[in-house]
Amino acid sequence: MQQKVRFQIEGMTCQACASRIEKVLNKKDFVAEAGVNFANEEAQVVFDADKASVQDIAAIIEKTGFSAKEKTDALPQPEQTAHVSWRLWLLFAINVPFLIGMAGMMIGRHDWMLPPVWQFALASVVQLWLAIPFYKSAWASIKGGLANMDVLVTIGTVSIYLYSVYMLFHHRSMGHSGMAHVYFEAGVMVIGFVSLGKFLEHRTKKSSLNSLGLLLKLTPTQVNVQRDGEWKQLPIDQVQIGDLIRANHGERIAADGIIESGSGWADESHLTGESNPEEKKAGGKVLAGALMTEGSVVYRATQLGSQTLLGDMMNALSEAQGSKAPIARVADKAAAVFVPAVVGIALLTFIATWLVKGDWTVALMHAVAVLVIACPCALGLATPAAIMVGMGKAVKHGIWFKDAAAMEEAAHVDAVVLDKTGTLTEGRPQVAAVYCVPDSGFDEDALYRIAAAVEQNATHPLARAIVSAAQVRGLEIPAAQNAQTVVGAGITAEVEGVGLVKAGKLDFAELRLPENLSDDVWRIASIVAVSVDNKPVGAFALADALKADTAEAIGRLKKHGIDVYIMSGDNQGTVKYVAKQLGIAHAFGNMSPRDKAAEVQKLKATGKTVAMVGDGINDAPALAAANVSFAMKGGADVAEHTASATLMQHSVNQLADALLVSQATLKNIKQNLFFAFFYNILGIPLAALGFLNPVIAGAAMAASSVSVLGNALRLKRVKIE
Repeated sequence: MQQKVRFQIEGMTCQACASRIEKVLNKKDFVAEAGVNFANEEAQVVFDADKASVQDIAAIIEKTGFSAKEKTDALPQPEQTAHVSWRLWLLFAINVPFLIGMAGMMIGRHDWMLPPVWQFALASVVQLWLAIPFYKSAWASIKGGLANMDVLVTIGTVSIYLYSVYMLFHHRSMGHSGMAHVYFEAGVMVIGFVSLGKFLEHRTKKSSLNSLGLLLKLTPTQVNVQRDGEWKQLPIDQVQIGDLIRANHGERIAADGIIESGSGWADESHLTGESNPEEKKAGGKVLAGALMTEGSVVYRATQLGSQTLLGDMMNALSEAQGSKAPIARVADKAAAVFVPAVVGIALLTFIATWLVKGDWTVALMHAVAVLVIACPCALGLATPAAIMVGMGKAVKHGIWFKDAAAMEEAAHVDAVVLDKTGTLTEGRPQVAAVYCVPDSGFDEDALYRIAAAVEQNATHPLARAIVSAAQVRGLEIPAAQNAQTVVGAGITAEVEGVGLVKAGKLDFAELRLPENLSDDVWRIASIVAVSVDNKPVGAFALADALKADTAEAIGRLKKHGIDVYIMSGDNQGTVKYVAKQLGIAHAFGNMSPRDKAAEVQKLKATGKTVAMVGDGINDAPALAAANVSFAMKGGADVAEHTASATLMQHSVNQLADALLVSQATLKNIKQNLFFAFFYNILGIPLAALGFLNPVIAGAAMAASSVSVLGNALRLKRVKIE
């Protein structure tokens, strides 16, 4: 039995670390798939639970030199703000006199530099104590068989330190006068700059990249709960399902629940992406994290913590951000050979420079600069950093992607297939006309009663409309037994005192409408035909208004070069009428679930990257066939389960948002990868030729990772139009 587990990994310093863990895990025969995300420091492992346990997986990770803690479905804990450690403060303090000395050398004031013995003392504190974390990481990496960035830093700084110690004491022992040629400042400042870069990288990853921290703040820590007939303010972790909770103006809802009393307006944009507040009154639902912008309500808690819609979204976002996009394989392959290649280049640089210059001191500085300038961190952060920000931006627009692969695929979409009812239209059709077969023995009221008896077992908007219309008429709806749905056709049931009743398409009920029906609505409406014991008795014409933003959304898709198709089980006349209103050239009606899936396959065969949008059981095959699929939240469970992403609003505009966010994210990833590769392609030769000394190389290496993270953060400000 396959099981999926997520771990929070501690101790990774670059993409090579993540690659090493992946390599070790994927070699195990009981591991089906393992992926490690350097940006959010998470591992996702699919394994055979009959052959290994979660503890076994954690032990394997720990043997590679890292700590692994299982992540559960409980709400993520707030990240602690990253503070500057005492070790970093001490490094700063030791770096100050060296910085002053280097500044003096640049203006010809060599007397600003500390005496060599003082340099040796301070450098020894750094190299023999403060640099120990680098040594531990480097050694663990070498033992694991895949070198990381700390190996480069360690080789470079230790080489500088040992050379300088040799020159200092050899120079004196030989009785030379004057200043020894030492480079203690280079080793000290490289350790300082790299440590600063790691701190800034860590802080950015923990705070700015991840949207989970902002979502956690949506849940109040204290709430007003009714206990023993009194209102008491209690911590959120003491609230229980069934408790009555009061939320006043300006306060946030603590749990999903049902309103018992009061009324007001609530902002639920954190879940739906809809900026307009929703009206709340007795009997309605409230969602955890919503802000009461007006009024006050008392609600009964029905779901808490990770079981709320907010909790579900947070866990979904956490898992999606931890997944890997296919484009990340480019960086993974490069990182796997990067460090050994850099060590080889540094060695060749040392030999070549020594042969050309005849000075092994210069050769050593060039080689160390090569080691220090090379930074696999920027390469490792390029994809996951952008994915984390892009996922967060998508959630703010009410879009939940299941994983990074779905988001990357969505960026390539050039054809969109839309269902009609509930997607393009309001999904709240109303009965516009009724036809009773002459001499069938059923008048309108009788037709309503038997149709409603069957349709109350269905979830389709047309079914709900007929049941609602029967209830408005005050009709008594008879009992129905043995209801069975025929996907894409209709529903049947045994109605007490009537017989076998079918409700659905015209062919399903074996009904042919008279051509002389005077009302035009029959030519453009959705038709639900009804038969009793396989004899047609009547039909309903149901009209469904287009959503207010549908035309705008179709325009946005076309503007970005995306072809739009309507595929609906509704009659061709109705579908063509809707398509004409929206300016859609490709419209297909009377389509079964199999027909929709086949048509999607045809589009893919022509080279199209297809996105399918639907919300019903009949949409599931087409959703599965598409390159990337979107289900409407609250639709059929099978549709949501099959889809690559969920849209919290029933809006095509939100689909356009999803595709544009994906395009912006993929563009950002490509920019990051270009920068990371360009940095190394340019930096390594400059260092090898002596244009960069180790100190400048260390600063550049620290800046490279921060620059990639900064570019990823630009996604937060990208306008989606």
